[in-house]
Amino acid sequence: MSTVSAMLDHATTVLEASGIRNARVDAELLLGHVLGLSRGGVQAKAVTVSRLSSDDAVSIAGLIERRAAREPLQHITGVAAFRQLELAVGPGVFVPRPETETVAQYAIDALASTASPHPLGVDLGTGSGAIALAMATEVPHARVYGVEVSPLAYVWTRRNFSSVGAPNATPVFVDLADALPELDGVVDVVISNPPYIPLGAIPRDPEVRLFDPEIALYGGEDGLDIVRQVSRTALRLLRRGGTLVLEHGEVQSAEIAALLSADGWTAIAHHRDLLGRDRATTALR
Repeated sequence: MSTVSAMLDHATTVLEASGIRNARVDAELLLGHVLGLSRGGVQAKAVTVSRLSSDDAVSIAGLIERRAAREPLQHITGVAAFRQLELAVGPGVFVPRPETETVAQYAIDALASTASPHPLGVDLGTGSGAIALAMATEVPHARVYGVEVSPLAYVWTRRNFSSVGAPNATPVFVDLADALPELDGVVDVVISNPPYIPLGAIPRDPEVRLFDPEIALYGGEDGLDIVRQVSRTALRLLRRGGTLVLEHGEVQSAEIAALLSADGWTAIAHHRDLLGRDRATTALR
């Protein structure tokens, strides 16, 4: 395994045997992380039968072992891609998922279409800051607040808000139930990807079950405890006609619609992800 090609093949075989989907992609990213190359760069090195130094080979082998143990790829590399952003992630913070990129689009569209010259957006439970920073960078005339209560997650929140450098984005360390009373009735868009897994449901993927923080996963007996609080907080924050965007599990649409309807929301609509699963619900204040 003194060549990039041989190491890449070995890594792919090991990761496939560990049950990892897209093992080849992960293998290319792990090699690229050590070698300072993009996936395309790794593929080019493999085709040209480039050799590996012994130090690089040892480093790569260690990362392969960690990934085969189902440690999240993003924890190993320290980076998670989200829309146009590259975010720092690690233990203590929820790793943003590709399906959330589509959910974020609903909030971005609502924010961008607001008539105000400086619309206001709030991300409740921002974690790494992925959604809030996507809103702030893609709607640069907006002001966006990312609310987070976990001290462990907020370390990453602050780090990403600082590194992305969006002057219109502000992190706030507070429980979402008490967030931003000074903005009551004037916010245009509230979005949340809250914890929504019922306590009795155990996630299948070891990356989620073993590494994502429980505070970001579990939402009480029926999974909707934090959703209920998000509804109450969003009702307080949003102006009349403001938009709420909620991410949720694929079987929770009906329960969430009933919950929101009881709270007085209107124009409740469900939206599917790229796999055709109900993934988000929007509503108007």
